[in-house]
Amino acid sequence: MAQLQAIASCSSPNLSFHGPNKAETTFYRDQLYCPRKLSSFLELGAKSSGLHGDMAVCHTSHIIQVSHNRVIQAVLASEKETCASGSVTGGLRGKLNKVVLAYSGGLDTSVIVPWLRENYGCDVVCFTADVGQGTGEMDGLEKKAKASGASQLVIKDLKEEFVRDYVFPCLRAGAIYERKYLLGTSMARPVIAKAMVDVAKEVGADAVSHGCTGKGNDQVRFELSFFALNPELNVVAPWREWEIKGREDAIEYAKKHNVPVPVTKKSIYSRDRNLWHLSHEGDILEDPANEPKKDMYMMTVDPEDAPDQPEYIEIGVVSGLPVSVNGKELSPVSLLSELNEIGGRHGIGRVDMVENRLVGMKSRGVYETPGGTLLFNAARELESLTLDRETMQVKDSLALKYAELVYAGRWFDPLRQSMDAFMEKITETTTGSVTLKLYKGSVSVVGRKSPYSLYRVDISSFESGQIYNQADAAGFIRLYGLPMKVRAMLEKGI
Repeated sequence: MAQLQAIASCSSPNLSFHGPNKAETTFYRDQLYCPRKLSSFLELGAKSSGLHGDMAVCHTSHIIQVSHNRVIQAVLASEKETCASGSVTGGLRGKLNKVVLAYSGGLDTSVIVPWLRENYGCDVVCFTADVGQGTGEMDGLEKKAKASGASQLVIKDLKEEFVRDYVFPCLRAGAIYERKYLLGTSMARPVIAKAMVDVAKEVGADAVSHGCTGKGNDQVRFELSFFALNPELNVVAPWREWEIKGREDAIEYAKKHNVPVPVTKKSIYSRDRNLWHLSHEGDILEDPANEPKKDMYMMTVDPEDAPDQPEYIEIGVVSGLPVSVNGKELSPVSLLSELNEIGGRHGIGRVDMVENRLVGMKSRGVYETPGGTLLFNAARELESLTLDRETMQVKDSLALKYAELVYAGRWFDPLRQSMDAFMEKITETTTGSVTLKLYKGSVSVVGRKSPYSLYRVDISSFESGQIYNQADAAGFIRLYGLPMKVRAMLEKGI
C-alpha cells in the first residue's frame, strides 16, 4: 500500500516500538509482530496511531505478519531492500501541513483540491484574487471550494493594488513585449502570488499551489514570485506531477472523489481576463493563418460596427501616470474602467500576434486592451513634449528590457525595481494632457500640452527668432559630418 513507507533503518534484525500503552511491536527476520489487532494497515501511518516515534517497515519480498494471523503482501517494484528513517507520511507523495491553492472554481482547480489532500495529506485553503475578471466570477465560489474538500476560501479584492502598483508602473515605463503585447496577464500574476504568500502566512501554510500547465509562462511567473517573497514555502504544481492528461481525465477523477464537476459551459478558447485586458488562445487560433471569428471578442465591438461619428477624449497625466478623463479626476480602477468602456465601444485595442513564450515555443494569442491602448498612446505622446532626445532613447531601450523582465515573471527582481526607480525619476515632468480621436478601431493624437513642455514656438517657428540663428547650422553640419567627409576623401585619394 502507498501508506506503507520505509522510515527506519533496518541494520538490526530486531527492532522494537512502544505505543502509549507500552505494548511492544517487534520486527524480527522480516516479520512484524503486534500484540494487538490493527483495524487497518492505514493505522500505521495515521497521526493518531498507537505507534508513536519511529517505526520500521523493511521492504523485502517476504510476507509481513501481523497478530491474529493477518497477512499483508508487500508488493515491491524491486527486489533490492530499501530502508529509510523518519515519520510516516499521510499522502502518496509526501506530507505537507497546509497548502494555499490559487483557485478559480473551474474544473482543474476543483480537482486539484482532493488531489492535494490525497497526495500530500494536507489541509487545503483556496485563494481567489479579484483582479477585475468580471461580475459573476465569485458567485458560489465558497460552496464549490468546500464541496471539493477545501477547509476554507479566502477572497481578496486586488483591483486597486493591481492597477496602481503593477499596471501603472508598466505604463510609465512604456513596457511592451515584442512590439504588441501590453502584458495584461504578466502583470496580474505577481500581485496574485504576493497575496497568496500573505495568506499562507496568515493561515500558517507551509506550501502554495497553482493550476498552471507545464507548457506556459504563468508557472514561471507564480513560482519566481514565491521564491522572491518567501523562499521557505514549498511549491506544488499538479500539472507537472499528476497523471491527468486532459478534461475527460479530470472529470473522471472528480467523479471518483465525489467532487461536483462545474456545470459552466466549457469555452472553446482559453481565456484570461482582468481589468487591463482579455486574452484568447486555442481552437482555430492555434493556426496563425486563421482569422479570429467575429463573435470571439468580448470587450470590444467590431470596428465595422463602431459608431460612425468619432469621439474625442482628453486624458490627464501627472508625473507619467494617468489621473483624469475629460477633466474628471478618477481613482486608478475607475479611470481604467471608464476608458475600457469608451475604447471598447469604438473597437479599439485589438491585437493579434504570434509571441515567443519564455519556455521556448511560439504561441498565437489575440488580446483586447481597449483602455490600455488609449493610455499608452496618451503617455507616449506626452513624452514627446517633456523628454529630450537622449533621455527618450535611453528610456525606450530600457523599456524593452523592463517588458522582458515582467513577461518572464521577474517582477520582484532587483533589476526591475531599480529600473522602475529610473522610470519614476525620468518622468517627473511628464505632466499635462493629451487629446485623442477615436474612430472605428483607430486612435489618433490630435492635441497635447504640458507646463513642462520643451517645445518652444519661438525656437521652432520658421519665422526668424532671437534664440536660434540659422547661420549657426553651417558650422554644426561641417563638424557633425567631418568623419564622413574624411572617409570619402580617403576612398577618393584626396
